[in-house]
Amino acid sequence: MTLMTELVSTFATTVRDVLPIACILFGFQFFVLRRPIPQLKRVLIGFLFVLVGLSLFLLGLEKALFPIGRLMAEQLTAADFIQHWRLSPSHRALHWADYYWVYAFAFAIGASTTIAEPSLIAVAIKANQVSAGAIGVWGLRLAVALGVALGIALGAWRIVTGYPIHWFIIAGYVCVVIQTCFAPKSIVPLAYDSGGVTTSTVTVPLVAALGLGLAETVPGRSPLIDGFGLIAFASLFPMITVMGYAQLSTWRQHKEND
Repeated sequence: MTLMTELVSTFATTVRDVLPIACILFGFQFFVLRRPIPQLKRVLIGFLFVLVGLSLFLLGLEKALFPIGRLMAEQLTAADFIQHWRLSPSHRALHWADYYWVYAFAFAIGASTTIAEPSLIAVAIKANQVSAGAIGVWGLRLAVALGVALGIALGAWRIVTGYPIHWFIIAGYVCVVIQTCFAPKSIVPLAYDSGGVTTSTVTVPLVAALGLGLAETVPGRSPLIDGFGLIAFASLFPMITVMGYAQLSTWRQHKEND
């Protein structure tokens, strides 16, 4: 009964959030374009599906993805687990290398959630169609997934070590600017968009939960200062890997032609 009550409450909140979007779309259609909506019944049913799907998804985040992400972070940074798998001598203080399972988990969760990201799949399919097959669907998805995985793993390392986040962000965007000058011009806008599509429905909840869980369990870290910022890494590194993927492809093509 409690679950049903929460679902109804989430559905009402979703209706309130989606209502402005519906008003803009229908308002422009009826009052600016002054044309009827083709297959209005089908469109309304689609909106209903969107509302139900979003409600179930948001409830699932609260009940499953956020708790399991935080739980995994707590378990991987638990004192007994770290002591069992530590690399540094037991009589010394914990070293950042002792958290290597955290980095492996961050890399794996970043890659897997990005591969399953619906928005990335849609962008990859459209890019493949527009480029007449020059940009492979799986090539783009794997390049973005590698970037997100590296970014989240590096972000987890930053949380453990406590280094300032702006060092990494500034250095990352310097690399992006330099790569932009040398990467194929056709891939640059797509690479920039690839950073945005990763911060969507599947990736954000798990990444945010991982960052907060790490900051709450690693000694000396603040959830407010250190718990956030992983999503910035997840948005930055795909730009680097996608442009790198295009540069490698161009280099291989030139080498084959020679």
